[in-house]
Amino acid sequence: MNNLFKTFNQTKYQLVNHGPRNVSVLKQALEVIDGQQASDLYGKGKIIENFQEKMAKFLGKETAVFFPSGTMAQQIALRIWCDEKQLKTVAYHPLSHLEIHEEDGIKELHQIKTILLADKNRVIELDDVVTMNEDIACLLLELPQREIGGQLPEYQTLEAISRYCRDKGIKLHLDGARLFEVLPYYQKSATEVCELFDSVYVSFYKGIGGLAGAILAGDQAFTEKSKVWKKRHGGDLISLYPYIISADHYFDLRKGKMDQYYYDAKELARLFNQCSGLSTIPQEPVSNMFHVHFDFPKEKVISILISIHQETGIGITSNLRDTSSESCYSEISVGDQYHQIPNDELEIMFQLLKERLSGLSFIN
Repeated sequence: MNNLFKTFNQTKYQLVNHGPRNVSVLKQALEVIDGQQASDLYGKGKIIENFQEKMAKFLGKETAVFFPSGTMAQQIALRIWCDEKQLKTVAYHPLSHLEIHEEDGIKELHQIKTILLADKNRVIELDDVVTMNEDIACLLLELPQREIGGQLPEYQTLEAISRYCRDKGIKLHLDGARLFEVLPYYQKSATEVCELFDSVYVSFYKGIGGLAGAILAGDQAFTEKSKVWKKRHGGDLISLYPYIISADHYFDLRKGKMDQYYYDAKELARLFNQCSGLSTIPQEPVSNMFHVHFDFPKEKVISILISIHQETGIGITSNLRDTSSESCYSEISVGDQYHQIPNDELEIMFQLLKERLSGLSFIN
């Protein structure tokens, strides 16, 4: 365990997330559940079927299927669309989760070829799609684009890409791991956004804060095929109810808080941007997440953050990543924790951060 992670977890308050990911996350969700309620059994039963129907309605899709992971759900979605078109080629952003975090599962398990669209530092635009040189079965768009600070295309761009794909017979899939979190910026309902896509994946452990699990939604024919692939992938566990119960509980608890998380993220980014040698991407967040970039070596920033954690009792981040030998960044995702910090204590923390980063700037 590194010292930054350790001191962050020892603080009384944290800027990010909903709190510790410990067993209490499940215990709280189970408190209101009748212990005699029947569990799901290999993908069947009221507890899973009711939640699937609830989420299909919320997303405006005909049906939905609960999966133990988004990795499984998205690979299966792309496989279905490739089989339908008899073309094993898809396109997505260079920093898509499928490209950089899944050990090439889409390629090794499904033999699907991938085309990387757009420069890695920006979102996919209509021109990137129109100027593709190869035919594809499916285009995947991630909203927001996590690895570049949660950036988003304009809504008019989404509409234009959706029209183009439908005109060309290209299926459009939404990596909506953080879909709920972008609705305040777009000022759209989940149904309105999802109407633009043929299939949709959403996560229940990110902004929602559940244990794990995902929903894959689309029309009846699509989801029936996804159930077959779910079984082939080993995703039909005898019971998934701990994940379903926590997903349902925290979805109900937090779906109405996304506006607050968004406005808190904008306030927090403004405070960070007042510090020298530091900037956020985006400068003004478009969801509850953004990246904080430090123009100093990681080890020097870690030393400052540890001291602030210990002196103020406020955790800024538990993790820093190098961008070069002289710079680093952290991902910030705002949840329930931020709103609990007293304003006077937050002000003291940021004053210390400003002073210590200014000291580094002077030395450099």
